[in-house]
Parts: sequence; C-alpha cells; structure tokens
Amino acid sequence: MLEKYLEIHPKVKKAIDEGAPVVALESTIISHGMPYPQNIEMAKTVENIIRENGAIPATIAILNGKLKVGLNEEELEYLGKSDNVLKASRKDLPFIVAKKLDGATTVASTMIIANLAGIKIFATGGIGGVHRGAQETFDISADLIELANTNVAVVCAGAKSILDIGLTLEYLETHGVPVVGFKTEEFPAFYTRKSGFNADYKVDSEKELALAIKSKWDLHLNGGLVIGNPIPEEFEMDYDTITNAIENALKEADEKGIKGKETTPFLLGKIKSITGGKSLESNIKLVYNNAKVAAKLSVELSKLYKNA
Repeated sequence: MLEKYLEIHPKVKKAIDEGAPVVALESTIISHGMPYPQNIEMAKTVENIIRENGAIPATIAILNGKLKVGLNEEELEYLGKSDNVLKASRKDLPFIVAKKLDGATTVASTMIIANLAGIKIFATGGIGGVHRGAQETFDISADLIELANTNVAVVCAGAKSILDIGLTLEYLETHGVPVVGFKTEEFPAFYTRKSGFNADYKVDSEKELALAIKSKWDLHLNGGLVIGNPIPEEFEMDYDTITNAIENALKEADEKGIKGKETTPFLLGKIKSITGGKSLESNIKLVYNNAKVAAKLSVELSKLYKNA
C-alpha cells in the first residue's frame, strides 16, 4: 500500500536496500527559505558535499501528490522556481497527496517521509521550536512533536535564533529527545555558535555519535535526536547584530499580525534585509557544514548496522 504513495529514486533505493549510508534533505529551504538561484545552487552543492563524504543524498518533496525521496535536476529546478509549491508539515501531507499537489517538506514532514523510506539521518539548517511569547500563543513547531516520535537523527545548527531557545530545549527534555552538541558543550543558535544554553551531551566524533544513536533505537527508545553542529567560526554572525535584527523583525511581525507558519519565512526575510544579505550567506554555509557531518555520521551508522 505504501508504494502507492512513496516514490524512491533508484540510486537512493539501491543504497537503502544495501544498508549503504543515505542522508535525507528537506525541500522547504529550497522553495520557501532562499531566493532563486541561490536556492538551487545551495541544494546541488549540499548533495555534492554528501556524495564527497561517502553517502547518498535524498532530497525529499511531494510532487503531483507523490512522496518523492531523491529528486532529479529538473525536479529541483521546479521546486526552486515555482510559486505553486505548498509548505508541507505533518497536517498537510494527506491533503497535498489526495489533491495531487506539490509540497516542500519541513523538518517534521521530511522526518516522516525519511522514516517511511528507511533513512535514519537527516541534515537541515535549523529546527523549529517554541516561538517567543508561546505562553500566550501556544505557537510551537510541529518539528518538536515529530522529534519526540519519529526515529530520525537531525543534524542542524541548533534552533533558529528567532525562537525561544530555552523553552525549546525544555520541551525537548520533557519529551525525552536527546540534544547533542557536536564538538561543543553549548547548544548553537543557528547564526551564532553560542546560545547561553548547554546541550545534554557533547560528542567529539561521528563514530561516538553513531554508537549512541544505535543504542537508543536498539533499546526501543523511540523518537529522534537533535545534533547541534555549530556554524563554522569564520561564517558566524556578530551576536549583537543578529540579536538586534531579530528584535526588529519580531516587532514588525507583531505589528503586521503575522502568525503561525508564515512567521518563520517572514522573520528570516526581514533579518536578511536588515543584515544586508549576510544572514543568507551564513545560512548557506551552516547547511553545508551540517551536510558534511550528516554524511560522515551516516557512514559510521551504516558500518555499525552492517557489523551488528
């Protein structure tokens, strides 16, 4: 029955069947996160970085109602240019599929589809989380609920700094989601390496991390992991600059009554404008860094499963 909905690229399918390393990639960053043509250049470079580090990339999207795992060049171009691609989270999947529409996957829906396909490692920019003021609005990203339930490890540069990082980490702790700092004790904050909050555990290598991930699922401790991989120092933004940009963007969003899933794209767009485009460059570089770590992690995890 699943085959009716799921379409896996032959190269990706072969890798999954053979237990070879595969890394899932989201598509919202292509359709809604960056302008054309930077979005396509970024997507192709990310896929190449994953290949160079020993794994197979699997960019995920919904096209004409099909859950696609692994896209060709034409499909990537379409996602990067089209205005008819919906932002697809868990709640949207059944309707986009039933109506045969096109959807770009968020962290939550990418995790769902990766899990359906048998992919265990996912690289993204930053996870969603608890929005500032959530004690009044209850605006909490579906990414966090998915992390509590779906067996996919997510390599990211932390939570987007437009969020309430403290409450995001509290939520993850309550739901038993391990938050790991990759070569850092501090949980990163997307554009900056520091957030003021500690990760649960620091790991110093992909091999050490792969052992912990396999142990988690061997023990039937369902749910994902958040692997905070800090943006490289040379691409980190100045803390005060980005904090001021975020505060100004949040104020404008509040004044314009922007809420829900429209909030993040609006805020990131405003921050890009306020920082003169520097935030977009940082965003791209941190995604590349996450892809590299995710590929190496996938290689190590694949070895463990093959030797089990």
